[in-house]
Amino acid sequence: MHKTSTRIVNAVSIQELERRWRAVRALMREQEIDALVLQNSSDWVGGYIRWFSNQPANNGYPSTLVFPLEGGMSFIEQGPRDVIREAGNAELQETGIARRLTTPSYPSVAYTGDYDAKLAAQELKNHGVRRIGFVAPAAMYHSFGMNLRELLHGVEVIDFTNEIDAIKAIKSEEERGLMRQVAAMQDEVMARVQTFIRPGLKDFEVAAYAQYCGQQLGSEQGIFLCSSAPPGQAASFRPRSMQGRTLERGDTFSLLIENNGAGGYYTELSRMFVLGSVSQELQDVYAAVIDAQAYALSLLKPGTACADIFKQHNAYLRQQNLPEERRLSVHGMGYDMVERPLIRDDETMTIQEHMAIVCHPGILNERMFIHNTDIYLIEADGPGACLHNTPKKIIEIAV
Repeated sequence: MHKTSTRIVNAVSIQELERRWRAVRALMREQEIDALVLQNSSDWVGGYIRWFSNQPANNGYPSTLVFPLEGGMSFIEQGPRDVIREAGNAELQETGIARRLTTPSYPSVAYTGDYDAKLAAQELKNHGVRRIGFVAPAAMYHSFGMNLRELLHGVEVIDFTNEIDAIKAIKSEEERGLMRQVAAMQDEVMARVQTFIRPGLKDFEVAAYAQYCGQQLGSEQGIFLCSSAPPGQAASFRPRSMQGRTLERGDTFSLLIENNGAGGYYTELSRMFVLGSVSQELQDVYAAVIDAQAYALSLLKPGTACADIFKQHNAYLRQQNLPEERRLSVHGMGYDMVERPLIRDDETMTIQEHMAIVCHPGILNERMFIHNTDIYLIEADGPGACLHNTPKKIIEIAV
C-alpha cells in the first residue's frame, strides 16, 4: 500500500496517476478534446472520480471533475456557496487537483440541480474549450448533464467513456499488486467469519462482523450481502434490510464480501456455510458450479471477444442442464464493483492481458442458492492463479 499522505487512505502513487493522465491525454489530443467532465456520487459503481484523482465519491453527493488537456483538475463538491480554494503543492502532487470549488447542492433538493453545472461550465470556459468529452454520463445526475449542455451552448460534447474504459480495464503492475492485497484482506475476513458464525446470531450480525473485520484491515467501503435458510430453502444474497433472520442448526448461510481495500480497489469473494453437515445434494450441485466456473475461466483468453465467450459459456450450461446466464456472472472489477468488460452479448470489448475478472456462476431455485465467487488476473495465456486463497468448498461449522 502506498503511503503518499497522512490523510488519504488507500492512495495509489503519483506515478500511477501520471501514467493514467498521460494515456488519457494522448487520446484527447488524437480527438482534439480540450477537457473531460465526469461526475460520480458513489464509489461502488462510480469509480471514475477516484481513478483520476485518488479521491472517491460517496454518500450520494455529487463529485465533479474537470480534467483539462493541460494542467491540474478542478474538483467540485458539496460545501459552502461560492468557495474556491487553490490547492497546495502537496495536494496537487497526491491528487492532481489544482482547484476545489464547493456549492450546497443535494440530489434531494431539486432546485439545486444546476449549481454544480454552473461551476463546471465556468471552469470549462476558463480553459477556453471548444470540444469536451463526457466520461460515464450514465453516472451523472440528469440535472447536471442537462444544465451543463445548455450552459455550454456552442461547445461540442462527445461521449469519451469507451476510450477511458479501454485504459481503465488494463491494470498496471502497481494496480495488480494492490488488488492482490485486497483479495488477501477478504480471505482474512472470511476466515474470521468462519470462527464467529454460530446458531443464535441474526444474519445482520454476521454481516456486521464481516464489515467490522474489513474496516479493521483497512477497507473503506463495500457491501456485505447474506442470508440464512433451513434445508430445502434458498439462502440468497440479501441486503441489510432483509437480514433479520436468526441462524439455527442445520441452516445454510450465504455471504458475499464485496468491499474495497488497498488503492481503493474492489475484489469480491463469496462462500457458503452450513451449520452442521453438508448434504450430498448440496455437494453435488456445488461441484457443478465449480465446474461451470472452471469452464468460464478456460474461455478467458486474450484477444477473445466477450460476446463469443458468453455464447460459448451458455452453450456449456445448456449442455450440463444448468440454467443459462441471463444477468452477469463474469465481469471486470477494480475501482467499481462492476466494470467493463462484461461477459455478455452486448459487450464490445475483447479479453486482454492484465484485466481483472470476477467469475461467480450460481444456481438459484426454490430449494437452494449455490454460488462461488473469486477474482483472477488475466495473463498472456489466460487467467492466472486465483487471487483468493479461501478454499473452494462449502464450509461446515461444527455445532
